[in-house]
Amino acid sequence: MTFGSLRSNSPKDDERNPILRSLAYVIDSPGRLTEPITRAAARPRAGEVLLRIHATSVNYKDYLGVVTGELPDLTWPRVPFVDASAEVVELGADVTNVAVGDRVIPSFFPRWQAGDPTADGLSLIHGDQVDGMLQTHVCVSSACLVPAPAHLSDVEVSTLGCAGVTAWRAFSKANVKPGYSVVIQGTGGVSLFALGFAKMAGATVILTSSSDSKLDRGRELGADHTINYRRTPEWSAAVVDMTDGRGADVIIDVGGAQTLAQSVRSARIGGHIACAGFVGGRESPAFPNVVVMAKNITVVGSTVGSVEDTADMCRAISAHKFRPSIDRVFPFDEAQEAIDHLLAQGHFGKVSITI
Repeated sequence: MTFGSLRSNSPKDDERNPILRSLAYVIDSPGRLTEPITRAAARPRAGEVLLRIHATSVNYKDYLGVVTGELPDLTWPRVPFVDASAEVVELGADVTNVAVGDRVIPSFFPRWQAGDPTADGLSLIHGDQVDGMLQTHVCVSSACLVPAPAHLSDVEVSTLGCAGVTAWRAFSKANVKPGYSVVIQGTGGVSLFALGFAKMAGATVILTSSSDSKLDRGRELGADHTINYRRTPEWSAAVVDMTDGRGADVIIDVGGAQTLAQSVRSARIGGHIACAGFVGGRESPAFPNVVVMAKNITVVGSTVGSVEDTADMCRAISAHKFRPSIDRVFPFDEAQEAIDHLLAQGHFGKVSITI
């Protein structure tokens, strides 16, 4: 499968503005991906740019949209996937914040510019209400674009927009300080970004996983303590022991229903829990609200972040020369295999797709 510019050679095309062809996965309803199709790419309107997508990455959110259709407000047909490493190839009228040739990241929520979330800010996601990034070309608002860290490859950049920003905003809301103890669950994309950001902040990291080999790799990335939750299902007691009876300052909870109760019990008095995922289920049947009250714990929902959050994260990544952990890279025509690989839950870090 070859791409290039995919420009039409039809004699009907205006030679000064030939039709640009995009190769895209278009889905009409939830299910497995079929073959990509070639279609005319949209041209950027005022305030928009045309992007050439070079890589994307697979998120659990993409699975819920593509395979199960469980996410709210999905519209069909749709090109899925929210993450991208992209290059600006054409400007619409009145665009001044980017130039042709810039390497950029489209923000997860293109309407959420800064500050606290609003209903309007959360109302639009690439891949849900408008076409996403599993294609060679897409038009987006220039206002949602953030410069990509120059030291990262396209594959690495493609992992930042969802998992990276989710971890970054969870940390910024928790106000992590040097010397804090931070519990991070698992070794998926959000978790390993959180590990990297915690070490940037000078925190002590307690990493949990069901795999000893993954915990070994986590220690290589800077985890100070590790817990195998298969062998220690009541891992909150181990966290309390590791923090000299005090409990953890911050917990990044990505498990949801399966982990939230243990997160609460592992927190110190006045601790902070960032609910940043629900891979273990959406609702906890036995939430220890009395413990939350007694410890005065702050429990905060964290759903990715704003354009400003994305820009702040990229500046920090550039300053620290941080590199994301990549588990495996798939070619564009194996996009469904990339989704299957993520669902097998054997990955360590992000699963990416080159386009």
